[in-house]
Amino acid sequence: MSNVSKAPPVVALAPWTLKGTIYSFMFYISPSSAQTLQDNKSLLYSPLEASSKFSDGKLVGGLASIQIIRYTESPVGPYDELVLVPGKFEYEVDAKDKDGNLKREVRRNLRVTKIYVSQEATCWNGRNNWNIPKHLADFEFKPLPNNAVRISVYPLESPSSGSERMRSKSPFFTAVYMPIGYAPSFPLSTAAAKYVGVDLTLVQPPLPSDINSSGVELVGTEQWCSVMPHEWSSKASLGWWDLKRGEATEEDALLHTGRDTEEQETGHENWWPGLSRWRIGLMMEDATINFPEGKHWAGPEE
Repeated sequence: MSNVSKAPPVVALAPWTLKGTIYSFMFYISPSSAQTLQDNKSLLYSPLEASSKFSDGKLVGGLASIQIIRYTESPVGPYDELVLVPGKFEYEVDAKDKDGNLKREVRRNLRVTKIYVSQEATCWNGRNNWNIPKHLADFEFKPLPNNAVRISVYPLESPSSGSERMRSKSPFFTAVYMPIGYAPSFPLSTAAAKYVGVDLTLVQPPLPSDINSSGVELVGTEQWCSVMPHEWSSKASLGWWDLKRGEATEEDALLHTGRDTEEQETGHENWWPGLSRWRIGLMMEDATINFPEGKHWAGPEE
């Protein structure tokens, strides 16, 4: 629980260069699964975006990813972040053909649909600069034996006037990352994705603002935005993710906080519906992350 800040956030326009440690894994969403997920707006979006036109886009799936990033340097200071990209979305643009005539095109690109951060300044600027639908959350990083870490992310409810932010009872995300000790580290850059035909450009619809909250960080936008971030590390390494929900630990037993309630509430055993418990993933230490200026445009005329 934290106090609501009435002070305006720090304004830090694009481009941004950040440094930190990235934990990530990828998974595949089939077209049939995408159609099912389309109706599960509470999983794909935070409540503010779920009740707005931001969630009207058609999810087509494909390569999806989760990233948890511990930024040590940024234009607004250190912070933690969880990013969900559930694959590609269809959207329409008005483009000129070779004769200069406008025509309606359907395109597909990746989209960030849910993202949590640990401080207000990055929340406001991420929304304002790139239409990234950031919301506040509490992050927990608990060290475990053999350099493993349990990561949990608890969303913070938007406050009404004069109230405090309330931490959710259950985490949106909780999992254990375990490095593979015998695997050597290696350099890695997301710039290499283009050589295997993967377009990492994010295309984000306009964001709603939260007029009912006394917090200042949930700013809205009016135009579409596309941006391609770049991540690079000279020290990337492989690890395993344990995504099982409800697996009690010795600490849970002592505190009587069994995690089986999460499975009852979500209806699926592991963090994401259809995912197996174990997934291979990456850790990128001392990474540099570049977020350039976005390209902004008005949406197609209705």
